[in-house]
This record gives sequence, C-alpha cells and structure tokens, in this order.
Amino acid sequence: MLIDALGTVHQPYLANTVADTGAAAEPRIVSLVPSITELLCELGLSSSLVGRTGFCIHPKSVVQTIPKIGGTKDVNIEKIRKLAPSHLIVNIDENEKPTVEALAKFIPHVIVTHPLEPRDNLALYQLLGGIFGVQERAQDLCARFETAYAALDHIPTSAQQVVYCIWQDPWMTVSRDTYIAAMLALIGWQTWSPPDTNLRYPAFQWPSALQHPIDRVLLSTEPYRFTESHVDALEKQLGVPVQLVDGEMLSWYGSRAIAGLQYLKQLAKQ
Repeated sequence: MLIDALGTVHQPYLANTVADTGAAAEPRIVSLVPSITELLCELGLSSSLVGRTGFCIHPKSVVQTIPKIGGTKDVNIEKIRKLAPSHLIVNIDENEKPTVEALAKFIPHVIVTHPLEPRDNLALYQLLGGIFGVQERAQDLCARFETAYAALDHIPTSAQQVVYCIWQDPWMTVSRDTYIAAMLALIGWQTWSPPDTNLRYPAFQWPSALQHPIDRVLLSTEPYRFTESHVDALEKQLGVPVQLVDGEMLSWYGSRAIAGLQYLKQLAKQ
C-alpha cells in the first residue's frame, strides 16, 4: 500500500485520456519541499512539476523553468490555484498546516512526508515511485542508498557530543528526534539540545550549552547562511572547535540523502 506520513492511503496515478485529443494527461505536481522537488526530478518527473518554492534550487538547470509559488511557509495560494495541480507534496516540518489545509480544498491529492531518520528515505522513494508510476527509478534509488548506507559500516567512528547550529539571533539547534540528528548519529556524533524543552528546533544560549561536555560546534550552511567568518568568530568566543558543515547534505532527504551518506564518511575522518 502507498501510505504517506499522515497515514493517508494513495492510489497510483493513472493518466486520464483526454476525450477530444486522445492524449494522456500527466499529473500536475506542486512541491513545497526543496528536497522533494529534487527527488521528483531524479525520478524523471520534472515535466510533471508545475510549481515549486523559491527554495527549490536543485537541479538548477531544471527547476529554473518551473514557476515559483512563494516560499515553504508563505506560498501564494491563488497562484497555485491557477496552476490547477492534481497533486501537492508537503512536509510536516517545513510547511504550515493552515496553508496545506487551504490548498487541500482544491487540490485532489495531498501527499504528506516526514522522514525522521535516513532509512525512511527508502519508503519515500517507494511511495512517490508507486504513486507516479516510476517504480523502476525508485528501486534504483533504493539500491544506491543501500550501497552508500552499507559503506558507513566500514569507517571508524568516535563518539562525540556536538552542537548543531541552524540559526543565530537567536541561536537555534536541533533535538535528537530530528532527521539531522539521526544522520549525525550514524557516525557516532550525538547532538546536544536544551533539556528543558520539547521543541524539535529549540533556541538556546551558549552559557547553558557549554555547561555540558561539547567536543565540537557545527555551523550549518542552511537555513542560516553560516560562513567561515562565523566559524572564526565563534571559535574565539567559545574556545572549542567549530566547523562549517554542508546543511543540504545533512538535512535534505530524498535523492540528496545518498550524497549525504557519502558526505558523512568525510566528516567522520575529521
């Protein structure tokens, strides 16, 4: 069965025959998730994408021809309505529930995603592959993922406590039940987060973080655009190792996750 993150059962999309032309109608997909947009292109569905967010930037040569419909949280509902999509793909963390509910009033099929750990990508590939009739491409992605995942078994790892920063002013990090934390755990890196909150992406202050043994601080290149200048300044301030990490490799699921697993191998050597 093709079941999404909310437990909704989806049926495979069957191209409808247009009575007056006899042509097959492709699905019309709007993606509000950057990593899903990239995955759809990898699955050979770029021609079915009729709308994407301004943050959907990969693959660049393909997405630049797909209309933008706003951001992940501030979408233009009327613009989407005019695109007449048959499918909407969203993510629980990245998109606002009221917005999705408003779109669901006129979009027939809403597919909700919510990968929480790397191996959830396998179900994601199979879900989209099954819905849109590209099972063979989905299986190829599954095989590539399994190869990259298995390769991590052969690298030495060392347990480390890290603070993974996604924002400043205020400083924000990730809890251990996030996809990012699960990725880092594959190489033995455990993320610190404030103990007095249930938020998945909590704000914090450095004095509280440094009260715990911290081996290194990681500054992500997204969603905040941390740079090496931030690394130098924070390292001088804290007196602990600070390094810049590729946020796309560690937070983007979908097809990017395969490269993300390979990226983890490089991090483990540092």
